[in-house]
Amino acid sequence: MATTTRTDTSIWPLLRAADAVALRAWLVRIGFDEGVLVTNDDGNVQHSEMLWPEGGRLMVATADPTNDHHRGGPGSASIYVVVGDPDGVHRRARDLGAEIARPLEDTDYGSRGFTVRDPEGNSISFGTYAG
Repeated sequence: MATTTRTDTSIWPLLRAADAVALRAWLVRIGFDEGVLVTNDDGNVQHSEMLWPEGGRLMVATADPTNDHHRGGPGSASIYVVVGDPDGVHRRARDLGAEIARPLEDTDYGSRGFTVRDPEGNSISFGTYAG
């Protein structure tokens, strides 16, 4: 099988949140940059993007139980973010008081990383493994 070089930029996971604005603020504090923010007349987030400085993005929206697209509700996602400095992100997470679900560690498959739970209960792993 031939190997190819690839750039993964086309998959954007969606985090559904009870308080999407607060979740966006938390994501900024852990290291994401703010992107697009679209709210409706009620102030609920219909669509938003959070940009990881090293590449990739997350969408964040207010959970809406009447919308089949939002099935699963807040706190039901598990995301992996490739980072160059997991120790630095871990320090920011710890300084935020984030719940550390998996400690910072070196794995047997050559990655260094950890997992946190965001304020909505989503599991976000940060690590050096890039595939």
